[in-house]
Amino acid sequence: MSTPAASPYTHRNVRALAAPMILSNVTVPLLGFVDTAVMGHLQDPRYLAAVAVGATVFSFLFMGLNFLRMGTTGLAAQAHGADDGDRLRAVLAQALLIAFAIAALLILAQRPLGHLAMWLIAPEPAVLDPAWTYFSVRIWAAPAALANFALVGWFIGMQNTRAPLYLMLLTNLINIALSLLFVVGFGYRTGGVAAASVVAEFAGLGFGVWLVRRELAGVGGRLQRSQVLDPARLRQVFSVNGNLFIRTLSLMFVFGFITAQGARQGTAILAANAILIQFQYFMAYALDGFAHAAEALVGRALGERNGPGLREAVRLSLIWSAAVALVFTLAYLVGGQGIIALLTGQASLRELAAQFLPWIIVSPLVSFWSFLFDGVFVGATRAREMRNTMVFSAFGVFLPVFFLTQAAGMGNHGLWLAFLVFMASRALSMGYVYHRLPIAAPQAAAS
Repeated sequence: MSTPAASPYTHRNVRALAAPMILSNVTVPLLGFVDTAVMGHLQDPRYLAAVAVGATVFSFLFMGLNFLRMGTTGLAAQAHGADDGDRLRAVLAQALLIAFAIAALLILAQRPLGHLAMWLIAPEPAVLDPAWTYFSVRIWAAPAALANFALVGWFIGMQNTRAPLYLMLLTNLINIALSLLFVVGFGYRTGGVAAASVVAEFAGLGFGVWLVRRELAGVGGRLQRSQVLDPARLRQVFSVNGNLFIRTLSLMFVFGFITAQGARQGTAILAANAILIQFQYFMAYALDGFAHAAEALVGRALGERNGPGLREAVRLSLIWSAAVALVFTLAYLVGGQGIIALLTGQASLRELAAQFLPWIIVSPLVSFWSFLFDGVFVGATRAREMRNTMVFSAFGVFLPVFFLTQAAGMGNHGLWLAFLVFMASRALSMGYVYHRLPIAAPQAAAS
């Protein structure tokens, strides 16, 4: 008599899936911390402001294309749950083809894209030149950066979160080391920070391809051109990715808007917000570990047509997300000003950033809900619902609240209040949709 296989929908498995992703994810904002600290300790604050502008541009260009990661995860997780080796290979091939095609378009259109970005953000003249230097160098990381999104998404869908850990650790540690070398050692300023990112992304891609080859050695099936180019499957891929693209652009609009409004209030506010946004990124990337666990488990449950397993995956991920969010709030409450001091040696900038720190202290408890629902919806490939709730929260909630706060004379405090209301709107609207959709039912896998 055979022993039943252990259920994957347990606290232990959620931790096992989330822990590597938390470790790998926090290296991304850690890189931002290092870049901010390196620039923040230069005598002239315009370099920190320039990196903030450049990083915002690439948040739109690269993270706006993060649908390659999310869409690949949901499709791969469902193929993994259905034990379809042919489909797993086709999902990866389709994702990489899309990644390289988009990267080629970005490089070809870099000049008009750069001019549009600088016009929208409108940094002060002293900041514009170093920001352009950063942009013109980092754009060449596009092929590797987008391909790495696809690889990471595929690995998460395979419930192999150690491979993304190794890939992202290597990429970001190389990036950090080269940023220090190029800026502190060679004195290259913003161009050095951007060049470090380019070299690191391509190093990560080479390592990621090696990891994929090892993973595929244990996967059945074979790559079939007919599946990769199948019109019905391509329509599904483009439908999922198209909705996720709009969703992600709406999210990055909010972060870009924060940077742009900071720039309009002066270089000091722009630099202070650049410091504080690192707190949000660090927390978000850590909590995304549990969202990734939810993606993998929800997608697997749908592939298995296992409704109870899906609901248990959501419940367990919620418990762990809430606990970690509380830890972040307490850590920011106790050590927030100390972290600011690590990021800049300028006393006036420290004092200015500390004025807005209370908004960041509250943020984890407001934000974690939407991160969790992102994971659930990605695993269920409910991209249309993700798009609708994000567009509503960004344009129907965030912008009106911001303009109301400015009419009330709240300045930068109003900007951060609008951001927290935006995160609360995301949580409430996604929670409402989740409870009204039959995504825990087996037939949802085909929708």
